[in-house]
Amino acid sequence: MNHSSRAALLSACMLSAATFSASAQTAPAAPENPALKIYRSTPEKINDLIHTKLDVRFDYKKRYLYGKEWVTIKPHMYPTDTLRLDAKGMDIKTVAIVKAGKNTPLKFTYDSLTLAIKLDRVYRNNENYTIYLDYTSKPDELKVEGSMAISDAKGLYFINPDSAVKGKPVQIWTQGESQSSSAWFPTIDRPNQKTTEEIYMTVPAKYVTLSNGKLVSQKKNANGTRTDYWKMDLPHSPYLFMMAVGDFKITKDTWKGKEVSYYLEPKYAPYAKTIFGYTPEVMDFYSKLLGVDYPWNKYSQIVVRDYVSGAMENTTATLHGDYVQGTARQFLDRYYNIGAGESTVVHELFHQWFGDYVTAESWSNLTVNESFADFSETLWAEHKYGKDDGDAHIHDDRRQYLNSPDAPAKDLVRFHYNDKEDMFDVVTYQKGGSILYMLRNYLGNDAFYKGLNIYLKTNAFKNGEAHQLRLALEEASGKDLNWFFNQWYFNSGHPILNVTYNWDAASKSQSVYVQQNQAGNAFNLPVAIDIYTNGKKTRHNVWLHTKADTLTFKTDAKPDLVNFDGDKMLLARKTDNKTGQEFLYQQQHAGLYLDRYEALNWAEAQRSDDATGRKIIIAALNDKYYGLRIKAIKALKLNNDDVRNAAQPILVSLAQKDPNNMVKAAALNALAGLKASGNTTLFKQALADRSYAVQGAALNGLTALDPAAGLTMAKSLEKDSEGELAQNILSIYAANGSDAEWPYVNKKYDELPVQSKFNVLRSYAGMIGRLQSSTYAQQGVETLSDLGVRYKQYGVAQPIITMLEGIKAQRTKIADDASVKAIDAAIKKLQ
Repeated sequence: MNHSSRAALLSACMLSAATFSASAQTAPAAPENPALKIYRSTPEKINDLIHTKLDVRFDYKKRYLYGKEWVTIKPHMYPTDTLRLDAKGMDIKTVAIVKAGKNTPLKFTYDSLTLAIKLDRVYRNNENYTIYLDYTSKPDELKVEGSMAISDAKGLYFINPDSAVKGKPVQIWTQGESQSSSAWFPTIDRPNQKTTEEIYMTVPAKYVTLSNGKLVSQKKNANGTRTDYWKMDLPHSPYLFMMAVGDFKITKDTWKGKEVSYYLEPKYAPYAKTIFGYTPEVMDFYSKLLGVDYPWNKYSQIVVRDYVSGAMENTTATLHGDYVQGTARQFLDRYYNIGAGESTVVHELFHQWFGDYVTAESWSNLTVNESFADFSETLWAEHKYGKDDGDAHIHDDRRQYLNSPDAPAKDLVRFHYNDKEDMFDVVTYQKGGSILYMLRNYLGNDAFYKGLNIYLKTNAFKNGEAHQLRLALEEASGKDLNWFFNQWYFNSGHPILNVTYNWDAASKSQSVYVQQNQAGNAFNLPVAIDIYTNGKKTRHNVWLHTKADTLTFKTDAKPDLVNFDGDKMLLARKTDNKTGQEFLYQQQHAGLYLDRYEALNWAEAQRSDDATGRKIIIAALNDKYYGLRIKAIKALKLNNDDVRNAAQPILVSLAQKDPNNMVKAAALNALAGLKASGNTTLFKQALADRSYAVQGAALNGLTALDPAAGLTMAKSLEKDSEGELAQNILSIYAANGSDAEWPYVNKKYDELPVQSKFNVLRSYAGMIGRLQSSTYAQQGVETLSDLGVRYKQYGVAQPIITMLEGIKAQRTKIADDASVKAIDAAIKKLQ
C-alpha cells in the first residue's frame, strides 16, 4: 500500500491538521498505553496454507457474500490435530474434512473472529489435508476499526449496491491489508503465510470482474449471471487476495508478452493510456534495475469509488482510489511532484517485488515492503524526469518525517506498537525511504542493486525481514552493515546537527565543527564535505562519530563555500551557519536541488530588505526545476519596491512562457496580488489557456481587479471546471455569490481533495452563514460536521466548532431555527 497511496491520504490529512495548528487546542499528554509493552512477535506457524479455492456469489440487497471454500493445509513442523482460521463476523454453516471427494463434518467452535477446528486425526508435516467451509460474510455488520491510513477494515465493500445514489456506479471490491481478507474468506490471515488460489466469482452478467492471476474461463448462467474463474498459480499472502466487480471498461496493453490492463469507469476509459500508459515502461525499468523480471503472469490496475485508502498492491491486480484518474485536460496540470497519481502507480508496481514476491515476515518488519515502495517513487522520478525531480521527492519524504512530532520516538523495525495499523506511518514510509536513499549512496549503485537482487532471489515467494536485507547487502558489498542497521532500523530518531565554520588565515586551514544535539547516542555518519576555493571544488569524505566533531582541512585560500553533506544525503535536522554570500555561492555553484533549495530557504527567512536574500530569490525565479521556481514566486515580498521592480517583468514572462503550467499559475496569482490594472490584458489572455490551473489563476487576477467581472467570468467557465479552476470559482462564489451559486459550491467542495477542502474552508463556512435557504445551510453544516468527525484525530474539530458557532450566530439573526438545531447537534458530535 502506498504512503503515496496511503501517503496520498495520510500526508494530506497531516497537512490539513497543520492548517489549523495555530487554533487547535493542545491535547493533554496521553497516559502510557499498556499495549506498547507487548512484544509483537512474528506469528507462530502451526499450520501452513498450501492452496485456497473459493466459490463466491453476492447478495447486493443484504450486502452479503455467500462463500464455499476448499483450503488445503499442512502442519508446519510439529504434528497437530487442530486448526485455527481467522474468520471475522461470519455465519459458519459447514466445516468438513474432504477425503476421496466426500465431506466429513468436523467439530468447531467460533467466537466471531476465529474458527477453532478439531481435525479428524493427528497430521504430520509431510501430509496435506483439505478443509471445506460453507459460510456467509457480512462485512457491513462487522464492527472493526481502521487506522489513520486506512479509514476502514471490513475487507469487502459494496458501493451503492441499491443504486440509491444517482450517477454513482455499483461496485464491489476488497481490501485485505493488513488482516481484513479474513472478513470475506476464512484463512490464516498473517503475512508470513503464502498460498496459491482459485476464485470462482458469480456476478450479474453485465459486470466485469478482476482478481489475482489469470482469467481462465467465463460461463454464462441461465439466471442472468456469469461465473468467472480466476487462477493464481504462484503463492502469495492472504492479505494480497482481491476481487472487484462492476461496470469497468478494460484497456489492454502488454509488457514482454504479458497482459497489462487498465480497468476504468467508462467515463475515464478514453484516457486510460494517459492515466496508466507508462506502466510497461516502469515494469521494464524496475525489472532491469533489480535483475529480476516482473515475476507474475499479468498486471492489472483498477480504479474504484469510495476506496478506504490510497491504493493497494494486490498481487497482479492493484486497486486505486479514484484520485489517480482524470481527463487529458486535467493531466495538463499534473506533474510528478504535484499530485500523487503517478507516484502511487509506480509505488504499487514496485510492491510486486517488495511486498508480494518477497513479503514482510511480520508487521514489525513492514519496512521491507513499504520503505522500498516509498523509495521506488524517487527511483522512477530520477530515471524519468531527472535528478532534481528525484531529489525533490526524497526531500519531501524527509520533511514529512522530520515534521511529524511523534515519529522520532519510533524504531523503524518496531516490535512494540499499540496496533499493527500503527506501523503504516511516516517512519515506515518516508523515513524508511530516506534511509534507503542514504544506504544506496554509501554502498554505491552497483553494490546496492546487487544486494537487492540477492535479497529477492534468496527469498522469492517467501518472507523477508530487515536482517535478511542486511545480509544480502553485506554479501554484495563486502561491508559490515550492522552499525547502519542498528542505528537506523533497530533504533529511533535522527541526528540534530549544528554546523559552524572557521577559517584560520595563519595556518591556512578550514575547520568545520559539527555538534549532534539529539538526545541519546551520537550517530555514525559518513559525510562528504566539499570545499570550493577559487572556483575549484575539492571533496573530502569523512566520518562523524561523536556528539562534537571537529574536522580540519588545509586549503590555499579562504574558501568561497564549505558545503557540508555535499551529496545532500543525510536524514537529519540541520542548522547550517553559513553567511548569505555563502548561500548565494551555493545556489550558483553547488548545483544539486537541495543546494539551491537551502539557499532559497535561507533567503525566505530574511527580511526583504536583505540584498543578498533578494538576489537569491530573484535568481531562483529562473531555476531549472519548476518546484523551485514556484517556491521563489511564493517567497517574493512584492510590497517591497526593489523586489517588485526586479520581479514583475520576470513574473509576466513566466506567466506567458513558462513550460510548466503550475509555474504559470503561480506567477499569475502573484501578479493578481498586485491588483495592477496594467495586467488586465495578461489575465484575459490567460483565461483562454487549456490548463485549469492557469485559467483559475487568471480568473483570480481578474476578480482582484473587478469582482463583478470576475463573478460573471466564473459563470461562463463553470460548465467545464476542474482542479484549480473549480477551487477558484468556488472561492469567488463563496466570497461574493448567493444561493444561486450554492449548488455548484457544495458539489465542487464535496469533490475537492482533502487539502483543498481545508484551503477554502473559511470561505465555504462564511457562505453557509449568509445563505437565505435553510435547506442549503443545513447541507453545509452537515458537510462541516462530517469533515470534523473524519479528521478529528488531526486536531481540526475545535476550529470547525468555532466556525459552526459563527454560522450559528448568523442563522440566529435570521431566525433559522432548523439550521441552529442542526449546528447544535453537529457541535455536540464534534466535542
